Amino acid sequence: MTTLKSGDVVLIGSACSVQFSRDRALRIRLVSIGDVDSYHGWVWLTGYVLDAKGAATDRREVYVQRAGIIVEQKPPASLPAGRSGLPVSSQTRVIRERGGLARRTG
Repeated sequence: MTTLKSGDVVLIGSACSVQFSRDRALRIRLVSIGDVDSYHGWVWLTGYVLDAKGAATDRREVYVQRAGIIVEQKPPASLPAGRSGLPVSSQTRVIRERGGLARRTG
């Protein structure tokens, strides 16, 4: 069983729960992993649903079978201080989409 961490991109499909079968499968970038399991082998996950381009579209909390989770991508081991891992143009666009004030940095 793979250890899950914040920042992991995981696939939640039918192996996790029947509610995520076929076209209802989700790709999620994890924000947090619940520390209390109500039932053995099940876990609460909180994260952002990703579209085909990897952009966050919605925040979700799901209750799934841990054994069915597929980790697609691990976060980078470490980044230099002040870097998110996104190109500067992507960082600027994300800030604008959220309605905040942005200063072009690059």
